[in-house]
Amino acid sequence: MVSLYERAQKVMSPVANRATTLGVSKGEGSYVFTEDGRKILDFASGVAVNNLGHNHPKVIAAAKAQMDQLVHGGHNVVYYESYVALAEKLVAISKVPSKVYFSNSGAEANDGALKLAKYVTKRPAIISFKNSFHGRTIGAMSITASNAAYRKRYEGMMPSVYFAEFPQLSKSPYPVIDGKTPQPYFDQFDELFRSMIDPFSVAAIILEPIQGEGGYVVPPKDFVHFLRQLCDRYGILLIFDEIQTGFGRTGYMFASEYFDVEPDIRTVAKGIANGFPLSAILAKEELMDQWESGAHGGTFGGNPVACAAALATIEVLEEEGIHNAQKMGTYFIEKLYDLQKKYPFIAEVRGVGLMLAVEFSDTTQKSSQEVLQTVIHQCLSNDLLLLSCGPHKNTVRFIPPTTVSVAEIDVALAVFENVLREL
Repeated sequence: MVSLYERAQKVMSPVANRATTLGVSKGEGSYVFTEDGRKILDFASGVAVNNLGHNHPKVIAAAKAQMDQLVHGGHNVVYYESYVALAEKLVAISKVPSKVYFSNSGAEANDGALKLAKYVTKRPAIISFKNSFHGRTIGAMSITASNAAYRKRYEGMMPSVYFAEFPQLSKSPYPVIDGKTPQPYFDQFDELFRSMIDPFSVAAIILEPIQGEGGYVVPPKDFVHFLRQLCDRYGILLIFDEIQTGFGRTGYMFASEYFDVEPDIRTVAKGIANGFPLSAILAKEELMDQWESGAHGGTFGGNPVACAAALATIEVLEEEGIHNAQKMGTYFIEKLYDLQKKYPFIAEVRGVGLMLAVEFSDTTQKSSQEVLQTVIHQCLSNDLLLLSCGPHKNTVRFIPPTTVSVAEIDVALAVFENVLREL
């Protein structure tokens, strides 16, 4: 039998970097089933998209019911129930009065958020962070700084973008006292405003509350609070890119709840509809009301089927998913800490909820990058699908669905530890 991978090589561009050569025939819960009959425990979740696992019955039922009514109406042409109802639901779960704009992908949402910030403030500049990832369109790529390969041969980027240091205290070149953010991480903005860009020319500061592709790095809470205060001081809009952290991934509906900081603009995608393509910009009402008709647009944003799936997804998260993510995340990370005590080449365990990572150091035989590749390859050989992250390509991430069970986590841990033991 010719595999899906082999067929794809003849007709598809190699531009998309693939994590595996697996051909998958179906998914169910925490598992995918391959064309050659393997059952694989999927702790990649479609890169944090299937937050309720594959083919959750409530989501599938909602999507099927909507398909019988309307598949596409065009949100620039008509209004329809699932579109309006989802916007109402997103506003209801926001902490501040907000309004919504729907699009298709995380990168598109981030592009729209930048446009909103520039349009409302009438300012040109954006501040992002080193090791950030915000997407692959020209706009989103301009504020991304996790991999030079993403920008190769696409320069020049969108102008007036400045990058600040994102604090990872375990790797800080500055002394860390009592777990508090060292002062240079705060002072860098004074220096930036003094030497490169006037603060009143900055439209927005955008950050992932927890860096995703950058290594699942959780910043200190005092730093995130400082950014909120800094933005308030200069009239800068604070944008949270919650493409990966949203919809139960961190054990909260949004990661902003973990930090107890509300942004002016939030972008969401990935887990919003459990596999259906949908994203949204969720921004304070007073900002959205200034975004005039025709200043932004698109064809497929707010697709009826995707919106129906999103409504069902949020319902399941509120009923059980978020609570289970908190509970399973606590269980999982404690087990990973136990492994760190046993295996000295585990340099760090980090994360919140079910957004967890293990960073490796060198062994006597292998570099940390080789350790990572060995771990991912050997885990997949034993029917556990994991992905990597981090700027140094030495970090494995665990992204199980919020519906994951203790038994499934234990299976994953057993496979993972067997590979570590062989190393």
